[in-house]
Amino acid sequence: MSNQRADQGASGTRPDHIARIVLLSVMLAVAWLLWSGFFKPLLLGLGAFSCALVVYLSWRMRLFDSEVFALRFSARLFRFWLWLAKEVIISSLEVARVVLSPRMSISPKVVEFETRCAHPVDRAILGNSITLTPGTLTLRVDGNRLTVHALTQAGADDILSGRMDQHVAALRGDINNQSASAQ
Repeated sequence: MSNQRADQGASGTRPDHIARIVLLSVMLAVAWLLWSGFFKPLLLGLGAFSCALVVYLSWRMRLFDSEVFALRFSARLFRFWLWLAKEVIISSLEVARVVLSPRMSISPKVVEFETRCAHPVDRAILGNSITLTPGTLTLRVDGNRLTVHALTQAGADDILSGRMDQHVAALRGDINNQSASAQ
């Protein structure tokens, strides 16, 4: 207990908390700059204030004490982002083809499946990734069970194939998730 207090500074923040705070701050700032695209002093100031407010609220909620920020940012994450971007583009083209087709071969389906992702952050990433992919929408996450709406039968089959689930499960790099993604 005394070692823990010795590791904590005057503010009560452990060294691993500082690394998580800096990582979140940098990620928020980069996201703000990339998504806003404006570099006017007022907007930069508002962006800095917004980022600081989110970091402060996260600290007050003690999110840095939990495993919420435990996902390691490695080459796996960047490979996942590239793979997801490719899937978004392919799905966008497929949805455009279906919608613009004179036959309108839309066949909406609601499917449920069990995810291999054990960690709540992984399930959130999976649900958001499904929703980001045009033609699919995560309706509910209930434990390890996800309910998804798909615009077409092909989209529903793709979700049920488990490819996205495997990619998200492989992000954490756990032994359990690696064996799940290899299946």
